[in-house]
Amino acid sequence: MDYERTAGMAADGLLSYRDDQSGWQVCKKSNDVVVSWRPSSEFPGNVYKGEGVVGGSLADVWKCLKPVPNGLRVKWDDNVKKFELLEQITEDVSVCRTVTPSAAMGIISPRDFVDVILVKKYEDGTISSNATNVIHPGCPPHSGYVRGFNHPCGCICSPIPGEPNKTLVLSFFQTDLGGLLPRSVVDSFFPSSMANFYSNLTKTVRSLKDL
Repeated sequence: MDYERTAGMAADGLLSYRDDQSGWQVCKKSNDVVVSWRPSSEFPGNVYKGEGVVGGSLADVWKCLKPVPNGLRVKWDDNVKKFELLEQITEDVSVCRTVTPSAAMGIISPRDFVDVILVKKYEDGTISSNATNVIHPGCPPHSGYVRGFNHPCGCICSPIPGEPNKTLVLSFFQTDLGGLLPRSVVDSFFPSSMANFYSNLTKTVRSLKDL
């Protein structure tokens, strides 16, 4: 499988979601984030967009989001229980397994996801983490977990001109959770989950500054 090409297509997909403002409908607002959704063109579900300004430098925000084993993400993100490196393809491309805990009061059982992830840096200082589902011979379905599938998703962290201690964070989720879940459960889970994501990210970045 051409993991690099697949990861590059995921990154292109995220930029297209960022740049195409049509069709988004706001479904949740908080102090930290505005969450919008629109029908996905990848699978019979929705793509969700989170947009928020996090109080911290881009370097600190990225430190919290960087997709690496033993990174900070598993410590603060309620939806990441375990993050494993399966194969390092290039310096910026890797194949990883993410394990998520049960959610929605146990209605959503533990899941695992196998994704190729590309970390990409842009000339304006923007850093993005881009992921999409792949098959990897080293990670067949695991007993006790429902295998879910992430379609092009990730985070785009951008500097805000004149505001070195603030970072614009765009996040995109479009996940087929697998299993026989009621659509209403899925549609209510993601907006709330994304609001918590931004709230926890903001608190973690703030705690870095206090160290």
